[in-house]
Amino acid sequence: MGPEAGSGLNFGLRMADGVIECGCDEAGRGSAAAEVYVAAVILDPGRPIEGLADSKLLTAARREELAGEIKLKALGWCIEKASLQEVEKLNVLHATLLAFERSVRGLKIKPGRVLIDGDKAPKMPGMQVLSIIKGDRLVPAISAASILAKVARDEAMVDYHRMYPGYGFDVHKGYLTKEHLQALSRLGPCPIHRKTYRPVGRLIESQSESGKLF
Repeated sequence: MGPEAGSGLNFGLRMADGVIECGCDEAGRGSAAAEVYVAAVILDPGRPIEGLADSKLLTAARREELAGEIKLKALGWCIEKASLQEVEKLNVLHATLLAFERSVRGLKIKPGRVLIDGDKAPKMPGMQVLSIIKGDRLVPAISAASILAKVARDEAMVDYHRMYPGYGFDVHKGYLTKEHLQALSRLGPCPIHRKTYRPVGRLIESQSESGKLF
């Protein structure tokens, strides 16, 4: 599946030091189910967006409102994902880094500097790549990316809830809450659970040893 992307007019691109910057963030890396979503955003200095913040600090309604504004006002944005197969094969960190690179390459405007939330970042030849701890709270472009990634993944998890009712994916979004663990114990893992995620793997192993088949 190709990237979901949009871009604005080619004006107002230059930052103070003459470098085009984009911000990147992910959603779902710590989840026990489904894909990791990532986003890259180039904000327009001439069209500021009020209220940008770490997506986890915003209500769902406010995230959705801001996501629409970001897509409308940003000079460029791209939403990508790391598939479940990539997460299980490469591990969640490396799959996420791969998706970060996809999202940046998917921008219709090429940035010279890439700012990524966290302490790990992929190498992207021809671009300066910087990892920023708590970047989603400190850098507006990263905040914008965190909002786009979170909204896109939450929408996907609501769809998965319809496909696999009983787990509560529409509520916990795949994270291992008490209710999710209870559902896993009762129903067993479904096709979107990350089998390599330790709590899920342990459950599969213990149920296999007991002879219980899901």
